[in-house]
Amino acid sequence: MKLVSTPRIDFLRVLAAEILHNYGRGRTTIAVDGTDAGVRTAFADDLAAVFREDERHVFRASLRYFQHSRAEQQRLASDTPERMYRVGYDYSALRRVLVEPFRMGGSTGFVTEEFDPDRDAWIQPTWQTAPADAILIIDGDYINRPELHALWLYSVLLEGAPASESQALYLAEVHPRDVVSAVVDTTNPQAPRRMLTDRC
Repeated sequence: MKLVSTPRIDFLRVLAAEILHNYGRGRTTIAVDGTDAGVRTAFADDLAAVFREDERHVFRASLRYFQHSRAEQQRLASDTPERMYRVGYDYSALRRVLVEPFRMGGSTGFVTEEFDPDRDAWIQPTWQTAPADAILIIDGDYINRPELHALWLYSVLLEGAPASESQALYLAEVHPRDVVSAVVDTTNPQAPRRMLTDRC
């Protein structure tokens, strides 16, 4: 179904066209990075909607649902401002139940959510499969850290100031602006714009 054209939707259509030009066949993994969770999630959702205009098979996920339990976080590290960045997420589970089976193709099943951080409880898995050509869009904090960056064929950074000490540490250590495919200014969320980087 066609979306109503707005500056935001038109911008996302151009971004989607760029991604499809480079990764239009097979399984495509796209990461959306940024310090504002609400802005990041809305951007990823709208990008998925734009891909669906052309009847693309799109799956959405968030790192939020691949966190360690509170007890496991406490076991792994002391309660400091950087704990969420250091040990907050279960990247092994992310790879095992979502990214790797998605990238394998075929009839391999995957899940887009594993853990509910609000209830601090596991989520009953809902296994999904995808056709040969499919897109996975996943958003989250720290999503371009070195152990994850190679998982994404395309990554977007929504530029913004850190909202926590953990985010400031991530930006200082990883410099995601230097490794992503596109940097986007969402100061005006209705009219995002592409920003130049040192790589351009």
